[in-house]
Amino acid sequence: MGLKIGITGGIGAGKSIICNIFKVLGIPVYNADQEAKDIMIKSEEVRTALTETFGKETYFEDGSLNRVFLSSKVFGDEAQLKLLNGIVHPAVIRAGEEWSQKQTAAYSLKEAALLFETGSYRQLDYTILVTAPEEIRIARVVARDHTDEAKVRDRISKQMSDKEKSELADFIVINDGIQPLLPQVLHLHQQFLTF
Repeated sequence: MGLKIGITGGIGAGKSIICNIFKVLGIPVYNADQEAKDIMIKSEEVRTALTETFGKETYFEDGSLNRVFLSSKVFGDEAQLKLLNGIVHPAVIRAGEEWSQKQTAAYSLKEAALLFETGSYRQLDYTILVTAPEEIRIARVVARDHTDEAKVRDRISKQMSDKEKSELADFIVINDGIQPLLPQVLHLHQQFLTF
């Protein structure tokens, strides 16, 4: 098992595109956000806890997650969001650890929007923060998710700021549409290969 590197950033910062570049370089990437979605469907333990906490409406009769219902329960209610995170995040962290143990590359990446917020960065060797100016992030999310600007601003306001995250991050990639991404990623890749 090689180095474990976390990559994070606010909504619309461009974590996924950076991870895709690393994948092209042959680096394995664990997507914690996708794993959380999968665990909420596949893990019987998590399904039971979610149903007991939020009600039987959490899942449709076919077993699929009722995302609209669950979102309506947790967004805007910090206590309910903490309950959800307390159920899902430990399972995601365990799955990430199991995945990391199987990796044989010089290093692997863990992509997670809430890397610092959950404290899971403490289990990693290094962290990368992807940043972009807020207006660019908003425009990206509005275009990607076909949503309105006010909703995106609200989501951003509930996230840890880039300033706070930059104090915890070991490396920063700037994805502002001006500075080329590839040289920044290649520089990090070369560094990680020599650690």
